Amino acid sequence: MSAAELAGKIKSREVSAVEVTTAHLDRIAAVDERVHAFLHVDRDGALQAAERVDRGEVTGPLAGVPVAIKDVITTKGVPTTAGSKILEGWKPPYDATIVERLRDAGTVMIGKTNMDEFAMGSSTEYSAYGATKNPWDLERIPGGSGGGSAAAVAAYEAPLAIGTDTGGSIRQPGAVTGTVGAKPTYGGTSRYGLIAFSSSLDTPGPVTRTVEDAALLHSVIAGHDVRDSTSIPQPVPDVVGAARLGASGDLTGVKLGLVKEFAGDGSEPGVLAAFRDSLDKLVKLGAEVVEVSCPHFEYALPAYYLIAPSEASSNLARFDGVRYGLRVGDDGNRSLEEVMSLTREAGFGPEVKRRIILGTYALSSGYYDAYYGQAQKVRTLITRDFQSAFERVDVLVSPTTPFVAFPFGSRTSDPYQMYLADLFTIPTNLYGGPGISVPCGLADGLPVGFQVMAPTMADDRMYRVAAALESVVGTLTPPAL
Repeated sequence: MSAAELAGKIKSREVSAVEVTTAHLDRIAAVDERVHAFLHVDRDGALQAAERVDRGEVTGPLAGVPVAIKDVITTKGVPTTAGSKILEGWKPPYDATIVERLRDAGTVMIGKTNMDEFAMGSSTEYSAYGATKNPWDLERIPGGSGGGSAAAVAAYEAPLAIGTDTGGSIRQPGAVTGTVGAKPTYGGTSRYGLIAFSSSLDTPGPVTRTVEDAALLHSVIAGHDVRDSTSIPQPVPDVVGAARLGASGDLTGVKLGLVKEFAGDGSEPGVLAAFRDSLDKLVKLGAEVVEVSCPHFEYALPAYYLIAPSEASSNLARFDGVRYGLRVGDDGNRSLEEVMSLTREAGFGPEVKRRIILGTYALSSGYYDAYYGQAQKVRTLITRDFQSAFERVDVLVSPTTPFVAFPFGSRTSDPYQMYLADLFTIPTNLYGGPGISVPCGLADGLPVGFQVMAPTMADDRMYRVAAALESVVGTLTPPAL
């Protein structure tokens, strides 16, 4: 069942929240040894939260519905590792703002999901605790960095999950697992309690099986937060109403901007075929397609891989073996610098080290203007491309990712090929606007994602178009595990 259906049955007392929670915990026990979507399952905490819903102590539109949380988001008293050995076993003393809001809304947190270490990766192969498998094909990746959240939803281990999107880490896993992944407007959801990777890009958001569920979850976690200096002090757009309007299948008067730079070469033939077929379906619903050019999008990938590692280099300096987490070599015979060096050597994985080194170099004296400064100028040009396009159209559309889920190990030896997984999603992060991936069919028996991008604080537009597409394509069901 969808989260909306479950919430309705819990509210009408056709089923109890404890029954729903128990069913999902049993599903995790049955299949997660093969999928490895979860790093920690909080069975006792989940059942206690469900009991509070059944007693009527907590109410809300999603009360009693289980939710899985990406392990980069702090949860009080529950292990939060960011997929890294350097935080193994750490239990935060506080909840992230979005976790507080989920608890207040009565959702039931069932556990923490696997991810690429510190959200750096596109396949979840860079988790320090082993890779998550794609429920569609256990020999293939589930996307990244939030592969655990997407796989948990696709494998029916949870109806709802929370991910974070820095360069596509919600949308790309959604595309390759046949789930819905939504990145809200930057600043529309609070980053307080989110372990920082790239502070000007990180955005928490929903992972679900239907567009309506994504909108419901979005409405719960979104809104201004005084503890986040980048939080936008504006009302949350009516994303739920927009999703329900779109589900009626009427897109009359809606202009879709087909991004010329993303609609041609570079994607697998099956991905392009599914995307174009979906575009035809949207036209039959009344939408108008207008080709738009965003010439600076082609520079988004290199700009991102200077900005994000530079911010990561700064943010990850706090993991030094002194204040919390792993500490190596502290035997009284070594200097503080030696302990820090040994701790970071042992605690960080290869991709995190690669990005720290790249970011530190880009920020170093003599190179800052040539690399980081230039990348920020390109970011401004990409923002102007978006603004110019949105003067002509309501939303922009493209495939979510150029290819379907690839086999494990096929790209880890070539970081650039791995980075190409986020080719179509990164521009939205650099701009700060919202984007959503919705399933649009299969290619070679594997899911393909359709991406809808909207102007900042116009998240409702993307939900309307995504729900309309879902109304004619339907949801995807993976092979039985």
